[in-house]
Amino acid sequence: MSENSETRQFRHPEKRNRPDNPIQRKPEWIRVKAPVSKEYKATAGLVREHNLTTVCEEASCPNIGECWSKRHATFMIMGEICTRACAFCNVATGKPGRLDPFEPFRVADATAKLGLEHVVITSVDRDDLEDGGAQHFAETIAAIRKKAPDTTIEILTPDFKDKPGALEVVVEAKPDVFNHNMETVPRLYPTIRPGARYYHSLNLLDRVKQLDPSIFTKSGIMVGLGEEKIEVQQIMDDYRAADVDFLTIGQYLQPTPKHAAIDRFVTPEEFDAYAVMARSKGFLMVSSSPLTRSSYLAGDDFARLREARQKQLANAR
Repeated sequence: MSENSETRQFRHPEKRNRPDNPIQRKPEWIRVKAPVSKEYKATAGLVREHNLTTVCEEASCPNIGECWSKRHATFMIMGEICTRACAFCNVATGKPGRLDPFEPFRVADATAKLGLEHVVITSVDRDDLEDGGAQHFAETIAAIRKKAPDTTIEILTPDFKDKPGALEVVVEAKPDVFNHNMETVPRLYPTIRPGARYYHSLNLLDRVKQLDPSIFTKSGIMVGLGEEKIEVQQIMDDYRAADVDFLTIGQYLQPTPKHAAIDRFVTPEEFDAYAVMARSKGFLMVSSSPLTRSSYLAGDDFARLREARQKQLANAR
């Protein structure tokens, strides 16, 4: 085992005694180049300067080189330690520290300095907090609105399970896009997402629309974990019943041998077929490809999402 691989596994103490799942060689269509551009280094420098955490790094996103070269970054608030231990995720697990009350202002300042037209804010799960971190999300949104008023804001939240009133606090802060990922099909939740409940997550998305129909809702799943095509189709139907606007589908990539094994690499043709199926069900936006991730090219997608809603409203008149 390499030193780097061993270091990454220590991030997940709950996985250390699990048997190894060999990491499969990636097919040609899913390989990416190492980041080397000046723009990438400039974005990295700004992240370090403001002492910020990004999901791009913590989750080992394969698109970090492309996104940071375009000065796109997804900020991860409330620390880098998650209270849950999902089998697919490379974010470290353990006991988190206290919230940093100045973090919302640092995120806002970095957003302004990067000149972002669209910013994505996500977080670790903070089941240790009474509100799951809802107020911290709201304060971050408010800080960005003040420092960078022209920037549109997308949030990718935890499920706030068993935290009464938490969702309402976040919705009242009026993000432009509310994203919460379901990650996989219901049958695989006990092994892939054991700390969550499928229908709670679905109801969360539905409640956002009930509380504020003007907010775009977005959610994503990974494929290649052993799901069946009919199960993916059922998730699409569940999403549409909850009036979810934007669906993302991407390939699961195994971070370390201790994480859930890849069942198979889904082909680009299959991703295209999923996209056709999803569009036929009425989603305003669909992103389906091997390298699709929740916040990948989120700014460009938001512009198309807003345009799609305007066309939908015009056609309804």
